[in-house]
Amino acid sequence: MRKLFVLGTLLAIGMTVHAQEIISKSNMEKQLKTIRLVYPQWQGADIARWITEVKDPEQASRGYYLGAQLLNFLAPDSGQETYTVPVATDLVRRKVTDGVLDKEAIIAQTRAALDILKVQSPDRIVTLGGECSVSVVPFTYLSEKYKGDVAMVWIDAHPDITLPGDVYPAYHAMAVTACMGLGDRQIVSELPAKIDPSKILFVGLRDWERDEIKERQKGYGIKHLTPEDVRENSDAIREWLKSCGASKVVVHFDMDVLDPAEIIAAVGVVPDGMKIAEVVRVINDIAQEKEIVGLTVAEPMPRTAIRIKEMLDQLPLLK
Repeated sequence: MRKLFVLGTLLAIGMTVHAQEIISKSNMEKQLKTIRLVYPQWQGADIARWITEVKDPEQASRGYYLGAQLLNFLAPDSGQETYTVPVATDLVRRKVTDGVLDKEAIIAQTRAALDILKVQSPDRIVTLGGECSVSVVPFTYLSEKYKGDVAMVWIDAHPDITLPGDVYPAYHAMAVTACMGLGDRQIVSELPAKIDPSKILFVGLRDWERDEIKERQKGYGIKHLTPEDVRENSDAIREWLKSCGASKVVVHFDMDVLDPAEIIAAVGVVPDGMKIAEVVRVINDIAQEKEIVGLTVAEPMPRTAIRIKEMLDQLPLLK
């Protein structure tokens, strides 16, 4: 009888401990704070010349501002606290300073975004942009928060590793190098951390634009996968994630990675891109392999919505 009593007691204790572990894990998951960051920055891009159907270059330039708002409107309401980074909309004379277009606005908005994150101290961030550089602040914030235990998967048609002094001075093309701690000294000094190139993977890459960019990527040692490499499955991404040495991941989804034969959602229209279903599958497969702590959707260029807005701006009683 005594043995049965002891055995029963041990089983009860074991079940209690197991239950406490489950409750503790559940509470920990509930305590993780996820915020939505609407970041309608447009100054990091110089794209009006490619949006030919929008006649007013000022409206085309600010297209990302409207795009970020539309993404927030269209995204499911998950009850996340939502914060909007204040972004200037006035079109003062745009100028290049130290090799960076609209540098002053970018620095001011970088600080504003960081202020939000410092006050809210989120564990996970969903960022809705805006051009590509909207990932820089949340991703470097998360790298600092998790003490470098963060890998970055950059889903994009382009590598975004240009530098000040290159022929194209727009900051959205410098987003990955900024995450690495490279680029304009003043901008980089504002960022809380950097991500090592060994923990960066490009997915969907198919346009380097210039040979020097392809050589720069080789020099940095950043690996990449083309749309064809992930067409059938995400095995190559899973293998990289297993070897990257990080338990957490931040994912940047640039909408120009999408195949323009299926949808034109961004400025870039490079052919033979990823299908919508492939991007969704890739991101969900990443989430199965590692904990996603940051997700950005960037570069929406709502060409039709901009034209509708231009039309509405001209109607009586709406002005």
